[in-house]
Amino acid sequence: MKPDFIKYILFTCSVTFLGVMETYAQEEEVDLFEINYDTPLTLDMEAESEVEIKSPKEKKVKKGTFYGVRTKKGFVRTGFGDKVVLELFHYLKEYEEPDQYVRDIYWYDFKKRKIVNSRKIDKDNAGILHGPYKKMLGDQLLEEGVYYKGTKHARWSEWNKYDILQSKEKYYKGWPKESRVQYYDRGRKQIKEIIPVHFGEKEGNYYAFYESGNVAVRGEYHFDGKVGIWTEYYDIRNRKKRQIQYGDDPFDESFRPSIIREWDERGKPIYDVSKK
Repeated sequence: MKPDFIKYILFTCSVTFLGVMETYAQEEEVDLFEINYDTPLTLDMEAESEVEIKSPKEKKVKKGTFYGVRTKKGFVRTGFGDKVVLELFHYLKEYEEPDQYVRDIYWYDFKKRKIVNSRKIDKDNAGILHGPYKKMLGDQLLEEGVYYKGTKHARWSEWNKYDILQSKEKYYKGWPKESRVQYYDRGRKQIKEIIPVHFGEKEGNYYAFYESGNVAVRGEYHFDGKVGIWTEYYDIRNRKKRQIQYGDDPFDESFRPSIIREWDERGKPIYDVSKK
């Protein structure tokens, strides 16, 4: 075959190939200058046909399950006419003891048919609140938040009947998010002290612990001041050492705190102001 004829054939093939590519580019709007030449020009079609493309399955959460715990729906309706207030909530299907250190525990009283905030729980008639909560006046949302096993959790907001935001607070399993926690260890497993802080002031139950985990001191703050009875313990489970009485009003400067009871390490009373 003559060299000139071979050149002619190659030239013709090249022109045809470029023409086809140009037509393809026009039809598919492909920029020939942006072709990724790192992509393999050939594919193992047999291997590709064996690959089953699956979208990742999302883990389905059962209806009425919050934080991995099953609940039941409940509601409370109060008021009359256009002043009917509706509370929508969830409660644990099975009773669980709330955190012993949190002050405010919320539960639905089946007997009284209302939500109660009290540590004195009637276990036979209590539905421990757990999951989303809403309080409505007609179509107007008054309050919204989340409960975690009887305690306020995450964000809580309140509005008045004119839809004006009144408050917005954040909690973590009953503790205001501003609360300060100190630990004995770097791994944050051995709690040394819990100082409840709400809106910049000490508010709620205070706890100090021994390194053994036993409670050392417990009491309550209200508006940044100590109130009620504060109890100190020996490093023996629930073995009381002394109790100090503070006033019920943190702003009453005339009240002087005083020791009202003391015990020795064996638990024997050594002082009681009521028996003086």
